[in-house]
Amino acid sequence: MPNNSRKTIFTTISVDKGTATLVEKICKRYSLKKSEVVKLAVGYIDKAHINPSETPESVKSELAKINKRQDDIIRFIRHYEEEQLNPMIRVTNSIALRFDAIGKTLETLILSQLEASQERQTAVLKKLSEQFGNHADVINNQSKKINALYQIHQRDYKRLLQLIQLHSELSACGVMDSKKKENLKSEISNLINT
Repeated sequence: MPNNSRKTIFTTISVDKGTATLVEKICKRYSLKKSEVVKLAVGYIDKAHINPSETPESVKSELAKINKRQDDIIRFIRHYEEEQLNPMIRVTNSIALRFDAIGKTLETLILSQLEASQERQTAVLKKLSEQFGNHADVINNQSKKINALYQIHQRDYKRLLQLIQLHSELSACGVMDSKKKENLKSEISNLINT
């Protein structure tokens, strides 16, 4: 079965002995093959947009360019921070402080309203309790009076029955029972006077 996977086609590049020595030195240093070194170098030149025909400047001048770029970026960041971020942070902080103050004010107001409401409710409940206590006292007093009147009524009722009985006995007595009549009359007058 034939291998249908992609096959890499290699070509040869001729370089002078000095360059070949430099390539071998890089291969040994980084444990790479010659083809890998050339591939990576060409890829780097392409990504960095370096023109290989221009002579490279000195390392110091390249570092100076990099430092200048870094300084420009740092200046831009600081300028953006001063012009945009710091004012935003100050405004956000002041808004947060205002919200915090408003929240504390609302909390204090709500707590005071709750406390006042609770005090009013307690006062109303206390008044209701006093009124119910007063009504209970009045009801108890009325109950005692009704009970006393009932006792008096019961006693008077018994006396009335005794009086009726004595009168009936008195009326039943004949002319001959004068002594019994006198006794009944004295009992009747005792009952009436007591």
